[in-house]
This record gives sequence, structure tokens and C-alpha cells, in this order.
Amino acid sequence: MTAYMGPILFALFVWWFSTGLIIYLDGLPRPTFKWSMLGATALLAAAFYGFWISGDDTTVRGAYVAFASALVAWGWHEMSFYTGYVTGPRKHACADGCSGWAHFGHAIQVSLWHELAILASFAVIAALTWSGANKIGLWTFVILWWMHESARLNVFFGVRNLNAHFLPPHLAYLKSFLNNRPMNLLFPFSVSISTVICSVLATEAAIAVDPHRQTGFTFLATMMALAILEHWFLVLPIPAEAMWNWSMKSRQARAEPAPDARCHDGRRHDHPKPHSPTPIASLRSVH
Repeated sequence: MTAYMGPILFALFVWWFSTGLIIYLDGLPRPTFKWSMLGATALLAAAFYGFWISGDDTTVRGAYVAFASALVAWGWHEMSFYTGYVTGPRKHACADGCSGWAHFGHAIQVSLWHELAILASFAVIAALTWSGANKIGLWTFVILWWMHESARLNVFFGVRNLNAHFLPPHLAYLKSFLNNRPMNLLFPFSVSISTVICSVLATEAAIAVDPHRQTGFTFLATMMALAILEHWFLVLPIPAEAMWNWSMKSRQARAEPAPDARCHDGRRHDHPKPHSPTPIASLRSVH
């Protein structure tokens, strides 16, 4: 059991902390975004190096390095999207009444460069790891990609918890592509497919004798389990935002006026308090 708990706890912590860190950095003033992206890009380069050195490493250490590299690489894509650096050619909302295939096409346009960047990263990671024996990092990235695309489609077709409060002002136009309804027809398929895959991965981890394979498949099964959990966060009235309350402080500090804030005419003006957050699935679910 100890052999499984290490990877599970590591994956849970990195998932929780990295999600919160991106939310926190995205809530800082926009002039800080260039520094956040500079740091994220340096980490992306380190992640690609991690894929390269762990490609033939079939030890437990190799599994950890490959898994962490995939999470860091994915974090770059989340950061680049939410800071507005890599989004898509469309940067405005749909007009009222826009629907059908035209609306779906517009939804693709708002994040087209983001999606192509993910595809490019996948190609680089595949090239770095394909001939090696350690593909834990590659499959971790694929699972994160699956989580992203599935959540994105589900919020487009409609779910209870849209997480729109996580969108910064410069991405407010994305709200026109979110639909609020209890559930959509895609949701059961998304959860069912993820559950089957999770069961297969967990079985592989359970029957593995080799420590590298055991650790690697535990990582993969944990991430797929988190994908299922994140999907349920989209439709159930669960206060999941409590896990990331600390990451919203950067945004709340900017939204709250100074105690003695006054306009140029000397009169004090009250401002509305920022709204309370609603349950979240993850950053992936709002684009």
C-alpha cells in the first residue's frame, strides 16, 4: 500500500497546488503577466528536458520526473491562455441569438491558437519519448488533454457550475460560450469513458510487479480519477471552491476598494463587493 500512497499523494498535491497557483497568478495585475509567463516558459523548457532525460529511465525516479514534466508542460498552456497570450483569433463575444454550428465554430476560434499550441507540445513530447521505454509523461499529458477537451465541451453544451467567476476581465467574452443547465447529453459519456479508462489503469497499477510500472500507472489512474471528479464538480452542488479559497485572495484584494476611497468631487462612493465563488471543476472547464 505504501508504494501506491506516495504517487497518489504527490499527484493530488501537485494538482491542487498548481491549479491554485495559476488562479492566484491570474488574479494579479496584468503588468505581472509577462513575468509569470517568463517563469512558466523557463519551466516549460525544463519540462522538455525532463522528458528527454527520463525517456529511458525505468526507475521510480524516472516515473516521477516524467509525470512532473507533463504537469509543468500543461501548466504553461493554462497560464498562457488565462493571461491572454495564447488564445485564438476571435476576441469578442457572440451576438445574442447566435447558435448551432456557427456558434460552435466561434467557440473554436476563441481558443484556436491555444489548441494548436497543445498539439505542438504533444508532438514535441512524443518525439522526445517515443523511442524510450518510459512513456508515463506522454500518457499523463494525453490524460490532461482529455480532461481539458471533455470539460470544455461539457460547459459549452451546458452544466450547472460554469465557473465564470474565474475568467479575468480580458477574457470576459468567453462567457457567451458557456451554457447553464443541469446536465447535457455528452456528460454521461464523458464520465463513463473516463471511468472505464480509470479502471483499466488502476488494474494495471495493482497487478504491476515492476516498481516503475506500478508507480507510473498509479499516477495515470490518479489523474484519470481526478478527471472524473472534476466532471462531477461541474454538475453537483458541491462547494469545491473551498479547496482553492487561498488562490482567490489576489483577485479579492484588487476588487475591494480602499476604506477611504473617494471620487474627485470629494464624496465617498460605495462599491459592490465581489460575488462569492461557485463550485469549480478546474481551470480547464471555462475555455
